[in-house]
Amino acid sequence: MKQYDVRQCRIVNKETLAQGIYSVWVEAGELAAAARPGQFAQIYAPGKTLRRPISICEIQGDRLRFVFQVRGEGTALLAQAGEGECWDILAPLGHGFDLGSLDRRVCFVGGGIGVPPLVEAAKAFGANAVAVTGFRSRDAVILQEDFRKNGNEVILVTDDGSAGLQGLVTEHLPQDCQALFACGPTPMLRAVAAEAQRRGIPCQLSLEQRMACGVGACLGCAVKLNTGDGGWRYGHVCKDGPVFQAGQVAFD
Repeated sequence: MKQYDVRQCRIVNKETLAQGIYSVWVEAGELAAAARPGQFAQIYAPGKTLRRPISICEIQGDRLRFVFQVRGEGTALLAQAGEGECWDILAPLGHGFDLGSLDRRVCFVGGGIGVPPLVEAAKAFGANAVAVTGFRSRDAVILQEDFRKNGNEVILVTDDGSAGLQGLVTEHLPQDCQALFACGPTPMLRAVAAEAQRRGIPCQLSLEQRMACGVGACLGCAVKLNTGDGGWRYGHVCKDGPVFQAGQVAFD
């Protein structure tokens, strides 16, 4: 199989995790065999010209799991599909996480719907990983038990303190972590990158960006990247990412 492919994938399990947030397992065959933590898929929404980019949450045998939030007409159409029906999926796409040594203490930092892409990557580290996840309130909390099943330590943070600790995720990062992996809104990623720089530890960021083609053929997901010589260039989140070394990302 080439780097990515299109496949009709049958939905074998569908659950509602929170208001407007769904977990879907599909039989994906070779797509699952080729997938890596941090990659994503472009899923066809019936009647829509553009596919919807959804991060891969878990990889299990020949199955892929997607956890997504309804944010518009396209994702609403995807949410209408039930068990036994098929999604038309283009995957796996993009560059995922470079996990490196699994013998070190690492921290996965997620915000809101940026949490799902971290589950599969954290799984590889087991007890060596701590998942620090932030949500608006207890009603939006997802995937805590999934991290625990991985053997990961879990630190839950909410904006209003209605579940777990109150505050920002960056206020609750363990001091003994040797690397950071993060996915979430841009202000959170900027803060995580700054904290990693302050500590002098490596950091990888998975960017959330609107995408059109998903394969680098258009400019819909352009992002400013540092060139290392004081300059910058435009890259593509879908092709060059979605995971970048923190130092690559040129935050405005």
